[in-house]
Amino acid sequence: MAHMTLPGFLAMRLDRLASSSPTRARQRAERLFARSPERSLALFAAAAEAGDAEASFRVGECLLEGGGTASHPSEAARWYHRAAMAGHVRAQCRLAQLHLFGLPRPEAGPRTGLFEPVATERADFRAAAVWARRAAEAGAADAQAMLAYIFTAGPDDIRHPEAAFEWYRKSAEQGCPQGQLGYATALMASAHTTEEVAAARWHIVHAAKAGLPTAHFLLGLGAEHAIGVTRDEAEARRHYAFAAKAGMAKAQARLGLLLLEGRGGPVDLLNGESWLRRAALGGDADAAARLGDIYAQGGELPPNFAEAAHWFRSAAEGGHSAAARSLGMLYLTGAGVIRDPDEAAIWFQQAARAGDAPAQADLAALWQAGSAARLTQDPPPVHVWFEQAAAQGDLAGAFNYAVCLAEGIGVARDDERAAFWLRRAAEDVVDAQYWYGRLLAEGRGVARDEAEAVLWFSRAAAAGQADAQVALAEMQVEGRGTARDPPAAQALFLRAASAGHAGAMFALGALQGGGHDIEPDPREARRWFALAAEAGHPMAALMLARYAAHGIGGPRDSEAGAYWYAQAAARGLAGAADEGAALGPQPTLARQAETPGEPLALLADAVER
Repeated sequence: MAHMTLPGFLAMRLDRLASSSPTRARQRAERLFARSPERSLALFAAAAEAGDAEASFRVGECLLEGGGTASHPSEAARWYHRAAMAGHVRAQCRLAQLHLFGLPRPEAGPRTGLFEPVATERADFRAAAVWARRAAEAGAADAQAMLAYIFTAGPDDIRHPEAAFEWYRKSAEQGCPQGQLGYATALMASAHTTEEVAAARWHIVHAAKAGLPTAHFLLGLGAEHAIGVTRDEAEARRHYAFAAKAGMAKAQARLGLLLLEGRGGPVDLLNGESWLRRAALGGDADAAARLGDIYAQGGELPPNFAEAAHWFRSAAEGGHSAAARSLGMLYLTGAGVIRDPDEAAIWFQQAARAGDAPAQADLAALWQAGSAARLTQDPPPVHVWFEQAAAQGDLAGAFNYAVCLAEGIGVARDDERAAFWLRRAAEDVVDAQYWYGRLLAEGRGVARDEAEAVLWFSRAAAAGQADAQVALAEMQVEGRGTARDPPAAQALFLRAASAGHAGAMFALGALQGGGHDIEPDPREARRWFALAAEAGHPMAALMLARYAAHGIGGPRDSEAGAYWYAQAAARGLAGAADEGAALGPQPTLARQAETPGEPLALLADAVER
């Protein structure tokens, strides 16, 4: 037998004597806990086995927290259950917590309260409600707050807002921080007067004094947005910082934005981006989307589209519709990622299904252009989305729905209904003004009225819509619906051409070619035809081919003529290839200079087009 000192022998004898009485064993365990947790646990266990409920609870605490032994949450639950069945209120509370939040995973870390989420293995709201109710009815303020939380956040079939309000109130009256926070949240949701807001804020302040991160976050929101107090962004920073340091992602995101924007203090780009990044890594989709915006827009440094794509993807996978649309746009343009219209369609579709109107329009455009193969196989119900938006008074939705009807996108073509929705959208949507003008000019879905068409084209043209500027200019050239005015038309074509409109460039070439009450200028005509041809205009390619082949507006260039005849043919212009092949001997430059009008006659049919 190993040698035992007298103090050790006496301690062992005292432990044995104490074990003969559950109460004495528990009392001795409580005295020993700080200096000898192993001996304390043994005494607690002995008392618990003899039926002492408090000792059973203390064994559970030791096993949960690793006092005197390794942590064993599952075994702790068994001892809590024994104590709870004996009516031990604190054990009932702890058991409710374990059922509610599950058994914490080792990496979950400490928990600060009801309103701070934690990673768990499982959660059983119904079992938690049973034990929380027992403790709540016994007057435990923590259990009252927990029961209220269950009635607020649990499954639909056990939610009970009125009961939750009452249990939060009872808990708050006892000064429980969790109860005060929950009660304040409930009061704020129904507050209609400044007095009611002030009463709610009083409870939030007291919860914040107890160190609850969510309470600090709410005070930060109040200070930032002047809810119940004067706006004070410096105070908002202080509260957000407290909650952010406690790991609250939403607070980290708000703090990051204030720092980046210099609100409530100096601009701090480094820490602002750092807090946003921490929030995004913590699962805050809004923070991830904002990071994507920052990297996509650039600033002091050039945009970093690859980094933007990473954060947009993170946000989109978290359900952020605007981020999904932005990611789709990156794939559509190949910015920061390999260009992939099919991948773009996937993200546009996710955003569109979440109700993002711009994404719905982008998806419809992809489908109409046939740019994404997957949309051909599985066409999205874009017309349904737009019809719903239109019915709710969304004028952009009304315009998009009208385009679906006018073009037969996903629905049978219906010019009359298209005209109805275009007329409604035209009150505010510039593109709708142009489209409605087109229907009036063509007599599609409405009685033909060229004068009315001119009014709508004029309205859209004044707002800078290039197609409307071209349409109005054509009406002025031809004197349809308005007085004939080629100079005014030329000015409109110039405005549209400056915006890159290939049709306007071609029209300017035609005007300068002669026959439209504008002084002919073959050189200028050739320049405009060249610009339009380079922009992909088929007829401009044919005209440039003729000008080059015949030496009009510049030197004869047979090679360039042949090239542009081929381009016109490739762009689907019938007869262009035959015309190029049939070129015979060309007029000399001298003859051209002597009789400039004669070669221009070769172009009469094209100019009329």
